[in-house]
Amino acid sequence: MIAFSTENLLLTNKSARILYRDYAAEMPIYDYHSHLDPRRIASGQPFRNLTELWLNGDHYKWRALRWLGVDEAYITGSASDKDKFLAWAKAAPAMAGNPLYHWTHLELSRYFGIGDRLSESNAEEIWNRANERLQEPDFGGSGILEKFKVRVVCTTDDPIDSLEDHASIKANPSIRARVAPTFRPDRILDIRREDYRDYIAKLGEAADVAITGLADLLTAIGTRIDFFHANGCRLSDHGFGELPYTPVPESEIARILKRALDGGSVTEAEAAEFQTYMLLRLGEQYHARGWTMQLHIGAIRNNNDRMSSLLGKDSGYDSILDYQLARSLNGVLNALDQADRLPKTIVYSLYPYHYEMIATTIGNFQGGGHRGKLQLGSAWWFHDQKEGMIQQLKALSSIGLISTFVGMLTDSRSFMSFPRHEYFRRVLCGLFGTWMEDGELPMDYEYIGEMIRDICYRNAESYFGI
Repeated sequence: MIAFSTENLLLTNKSARILYRDYAAEMPIYDYHSHLDPRRIASGQPFRNLTELWLNGDHYKWRALRWLGVDEAYITGSASDKDKFLAWAKAAPAMAGNPLYHWTHLELSRYFGIGDRLSESNAEEIWNRANERLQEPDFGGSGILEKFKVRVVCTTDDPIDSLEDHASIKANPSIRARVAPTFRPDRILDIRREDYRDYIAKLGEAADVAITGLADLLTAIGTRIDFFHANGCRLSDHGFGELPYTPVPESEIARILKRALDGGSVTEAEAAEFQTYMLLRLGEQYHARGWTMQLHIGAIRNNNDRMSSLLGKDSGYDSILDYQLARSLNGVLNALDQADRLPKTIVYSLYPYHYEMIATTIGNFQGGGHRGKLQLGSAWWFHDQKEGMIQQLKALSSIGLISTFVGMLTDSRSFMSFPRHEYFRRVLCGLFGTWMEDGELPMDYEYIGEMIRDICYRNAESYFGI
């Protein structure tokens, strides 16, 4: 019997424990996709308490509390920060089997040295102990990056962002982590949004271009990409429900955009045509600058109308979209590859039944002097847990080459999420350790261990070039 502890969590055999302890555990973190607020890093502002650091904005915890019937006042509502934490502590024992149970105890242990299992009975004590630690100077945003040996962290930034916080971070010699922006142009592509005209006007202001048509829009986008590049950006990111690929002549795209800018309506089919065209033009720009394009595909968002009307979007009411992807994904990649303008690309699917299909698709477009130029993205969102990670890793290893994988990310707004890299490394070492114990890989720790180090950090360092 293996006792529950964070020491050997998920490391169920000797080989897994050796791989994790001797090769994975001490590697730095390269967090190439997050939603951390750069203002928090730039300002050095301390966190008020454990709720602000740990619970605010965490959709995983919010969804679990709702599942237990906890009143919304204790989740996103008017209850005090302390009462929200006490509600979470009371709920924590019911999380058994959910990754939240593991994350909770990893995070309390790694941040605060608290090895106790969280429950209603010790909630007051843990609240006080953690809040006392939060007064220490190394618990600000930049201090946490240092604590977890975060060498690179990429935030997610709108094309109209001034990036002034990134400039402040870069100018501060005490912040040793490289904090880089990521270009996220979803609002440029979302032509059916009610505020689309207003947003495009703001984009024009940021680029110093009056946008009255397609040529102006492309000029403004190029200007903003150059600005992001000058400020250290080397990645873009796109969020799609279903990935579009319905190419039409450029003249038709110009007409669709003109109608939107004039306040007219755009159909779903026309929006897909516009998004296809813009994604291809953006991909060409990324390729020209050596950037990596990320495609996050398969979320259906804000599904609970009643609660979304009360709390707004992105409040924990998103889920997995089942959809067809193979033809559109091959179409987008092929269109860019035909002109030799396909950038390095990472494809994430929230629908895990697509993993094998994506692995075969990206295999169609590898090469060009890049090692693992196209990537099957890490198990994302609802799947960044043990079974989801194993499924993604097995699909990648059996169809592609896991040795080229750029590894894990947090995809989080919380500074408490860095142990997700530890969680991934434990799963990774568990999988390789099992293959070694079963005779599927040689019992050669140096050979396998160096591959583990590559996946944990070194592949990402080489791939992204930040």
